[in-house]
Amino acid sequence: MKQRELGALRVSEVGVGCNNFGARLDQDATTAVVWAALDAGVNFFDTADIYGDQKSEVQLGVALGSRRDEAVIATKFGMLHDKSGVCATPEYVREACDQSLRRLGTDVIDLYQLHFPDDATPIAETVGALQELVAQGKVREIGCSNFNAAQLREAALAAGDGPRFISVQSQFSLLDRSPENDGVLRACDELSMGFLPFYPLANGLLTGKVRPGEPIPEGTRLSLMPEDRKAHWLGDTLRARVDALIEFADDQDESMLAFAFSWLLAHPAVSSVIAGASNAEQVLANAHAVSELSAAQLQRLSELTAAPDTFRD
Repeated sequence: MKQRELGALRVSEVGVGCNNFGARLDQDATTAVVWAALDAGVNFFDTADIYGDQKSEVQLGVALGSRRDEAVIATKFGMLHDKSGVCATPEYVREACDQSLRRLGTDVIDLYQLHFPDDATPIAETVGALQELVAQGKVREIGCSNFNAAQLREAALAAGDGPRFISVQSQFSLLDRSPENDGVLRACDELSMGFLPFYPLANGLLTGKVRPGEPIPEGTRLSLMPEDRKAHWLGDTLRARVDALIEFADDQDESMLAFAFSWLLAHPAVSSVIAGASNAEQVLANAHAVSELSAAQLQRLSELTAAPDTFRD
């Protein structure tokens, strides 16, 4: 597994999204996923303090155990645990960091990220508190998630000469190309930030399991989602795009996974593609999916998915 630079960190091109830990996966299943990832050369694990009802960080920390030095841990803060909103005041930042360190069982967080913008707190106050954490050695690098281009520029200005956000997470895939159109990728280039796509497989539509004219496989994420979300993800427009992608994959003798991951990684700003996994087999499939696509293949993938986005998750 190749690695890319992310600030002072080096992260695997494919990372593990840990939102299943503590929710769908117990400790044994989490450990199996984490160890399979490490053995495959995947070193980047992205979690959040709210994932798995606050159990994701705990289970990740236990799973890493003596292998902590092999991993780059990214976690997020800001979403209140009672789901009442977002908070990024300096007091909250400090408290949330200490709690995440305790749950993870580590003395330093490699990448500490603001989960969502807090419109009630000036970003300069939040960044200042994060810079203090870096100075104290509790955090190595800082980042954000779900920021738009203007917010990224504002945060960079607020950082001054001190540590600044090195990364932003946003939804990005062959079926949701919003970051190309809303200026976020351009802002990443301008500010020398890494981009971390989540939902790279579009809730499972890009795994290759969804075949033209066939029903959605039972037990998959797509089959279990609420009806209102199914209307977005399983509508005629997206299904038509998926059918075209599968036809192209079959013609090129490539997997949909290879197309999904490798097209994202062809964007210079992308540092690592964050993909969830429910078992060791999925981790290995993701890790082995990255390939060097030709310029013609990349162009055709872009052409097949160039229609304007008609949905948001």
